[in-house]
Amino acid sequence: VQLRASGGGLVQTGGSLRVSCEASARTYANFVMGWFRQAPGKEREFVANLAWRGGTTSYADSVKGRFFVSRDNARNTVTLQMNDLKPEDTAVYYCGARYGTALQFQRYYSYWGQGTQVTVSS
Repeated sequence: VQLRASGGGLVQTGGSLRVSCEASARTYANFVMGWFRQAPGKEREFVANLAWRGGTTSYADSVKGRFFVSRDNARNTVTLQMNDLKPEDTAVYYCGARYGTALQFQRYYSYWGQGTQVTVSS
């Protein structure tokens, strides 16, 4: 499975951005796509994920109510809509994918897209 991320960019505090991730392979029912981010000098952390079966989503506490994950079945694409962005959201965002349970630990994700930069200015 190859993942291709797009979107991101620069925005002021309170603004919105969107990042998307397209999977090259067919997304079977147990497919899970997750978003992680890594700020300079910090470890990569979980942001959100979406389980293809049922469309169940989960979010890190730091982004709940501000970030939303959605999918486009026809395009095998998952989009992370980021609202009310804060400077602490600045990071490189990575999409990852796995087959199985929707876990929040990056070590369980087998497939990764290239990172895309999100910068929030104060």
